[in-house]
Amino acid sequence: MDVMEVAIIKMNQEKFTKYEVARILGARALQIAMNAPLLIKIEKEALEKIKFDALKIAEIEFNSNILPISVRKPIPERKEEKLKRAKTQKMSDRKVKELESEEEEMMKQGEIMALANPDDERENSEENKEEV
Repeated sequence: MDVMEVAIIKMNQEKFTKYEVARILGARALQIAMNAPLLIKIEKEALEKIKFDALKIAEIEFNSNILPISVRKPIPERKEEKLKRAKTQKMSDRKVKELESEEEEMMKQGEIMALANPDDERENSEENKEEV
């Protein structure tokens, strides 16, 4: 590699992430492998030297900045709005007491479930076996 190629590679690396470069090279190498025409003239000796490797050819094309492949980088929208506070409902003390009394009534009316004992479960399973 000469100095010019190194400079071009560094310039491309600043423009694209390594993932974007890999995607671009992979897409172009696939095109070349499917007999797409080359975008740059490469001497036959150079092709033989790289053993007609599609990825190496794609890399040469990428480094010469002639690939018609572009990368879309969506930029997030910048918002300058201030955060809004959530509105809280203000209730009178009387309303709070009414809600608390309603909750207490619901708790009294509701059935309190006891924890299951292993003995109770055994009895239930034995009764179910007898019924069958």
